[in-house]
Amino acid sequence: MNSKEYLVTLGVPPSLEEAVVDCLLTLESEHGFCSFPVNSHDHKHEGLSLAEQVSGRQKKIRFQMYVPEDELVQLLDRLRVEFSGSGIRYWVLPVVENGVI
Repeated sequence: MNSKEYLVTLGVPPSLEEAVVDCLLTLESEHGFCSFPVNSHDHKHEGLSLAEQVSGRQKKIRFQMYVPEDELVQLLDRLRVEFSGSGIRYWVLPVVENGVI
């Protein structure tokens, strides 16, 4: 690896999926990104429908992308501006290694 990279993961409400896709496409790094449906589990019932409270899970869309160190701040700032108050959860992990096999 030439420069330090991070794996950014977003937990997005399904209603925001298309808006997040559009946003990420404008910032697309050389690696692109992936998305897939997931179930989110949390002991807090804030924002959950009655059915979600009973089942103990909430539908989310998870986005993951590799981001070079010099693009990380721009990505997070853009998401904070465009999706302020939306409840999107995120986390950032350093990438030890990646490649194509």
